[in-house]
Amino acid sequence: MELRHLRYFATVADTCHFGRAAERLHMAQPALSQAIRQLETELGTELFTRTTRQVSLTPAGEFLLGEARRVLDTVEEGVQGVRRIAEGRLGLVRIAFTGTAALSYLPRIARTLQRDLPDIALEIHSELLTSAQCDRLRDRSLDLGVLRPPVQGDGIAVHTLEVEPLVLAVPADHRLAVEPIVAMADLRTENFIAYAGAESVVNAAVLRSCRSAGFSPNREHEAAGTGVLLALVAGGLGIAVVPASARALPLAGVVFRDLIDAESVELALAWRRDTDSSVVASVLDVLTDALASDSQPTEVSQ
Repeated sequence: MELRHLRYFATVADTCHFGRAAERLHMAQPALSQAIRQLETELGTELFTRTTRQVSLTPAGEFLLGEARRVLDTVEEGVQGVRRIAEGRLGLVRIAFTGTAALSYLPRIARTLQRDLPDIALEIHSELLTSAQCDRLRDRSLDLGVLRPPVQGDGIAVHTLEVEPLVLAVPADHRLAVEPIVAMADLRTENFIAYAGAESVVNAAVLRSCRSAGFSPNREHEAAGTGVLLALVAGGLGIAVVPASARALPLAGVVFRDLIDAESVELALAWRRDTDSSVVASVLDVLTDALASDSQPTEVSQ
C-alpha cells in the first residue's frame, strides 16, 4: 500500500464522487478509479459501493477512512515539522547566562522567543563564567551564551547587549549604607567578598578599579554565585562590588550604593561563528533585534 493510494482514497471518500476527486487531485478519472481498484484488490475487500447515481463507503471503507486520516495527518505534521526546522522555527536552543545576567536578560529572552518563535524550546544553564561558556560553545554543548567579554579562545562571535556599571553592596548597618554615592577609595580598609573563579570578568574589573584608587582589595571570602555572595554581605562578612543587575536580587540586610569611579562590565550575546544551525540563526536574528541597546552592536572573532 502506497501513501498516494491513501490520499486518493481519502479524497474520493470526502467527495463521494470520482470525477470531483480526480479534479481535486489533478489526475484523470480512469487513473483514479484504477488506483482505488488496486487498493481494494490489495486489501481484499470493496471500499466503496458504486451505483450510477452515487458513491458511498462500505463499512470497511469507513474504518479505513479513519485510519487513513490519522496516517495522513501524522505525515503532514511531520512534513510541517521538517519545514519549520529547516526554516529555523522549530527546535531546541541551549543558552547559558553568567552571574546576574539571568536576572536581567532571561525573562526578556524567554518572552521574546515565546512571542516570535513559539516552537523553539529553551534549555537554560545559569551561573556559568565566560570562560566556561566559551569552552562549551566550542565543544557544541551550548548554542548561545550571555556572557561578559572579553571572550577566550577562537571562533566565538559576540553581539554587545549593554555596558553595565558596578555598584557597591554593603550590610544595612555598614557605615557606608547611609551614603548615596561612594568612591572606590572609601573601600580601602574593607574586607571584600568576591566571586569564586580565577577567570571572573567582574573580579578583574573590581581589581582594576581598586588599583586605580590606589589599593589592592582584601578578599576575605568567595562565593560561587551572586545569591550566596549577597547572603555573605547580609551576614556582615564583608562588602562586595557587583554588576548593577544584582539589584534585582533584593535581600534583607543588604544595601546597594552607586560607585562614582568603578569600572563597567560589558554584557554580550555569544555564539560559535561557524554554527550551521538554522534554529540558532533564527534565534539570533530575533534576539539581536529585540535586545538592541543604545550601544552599537559589535561582532568580534577571536
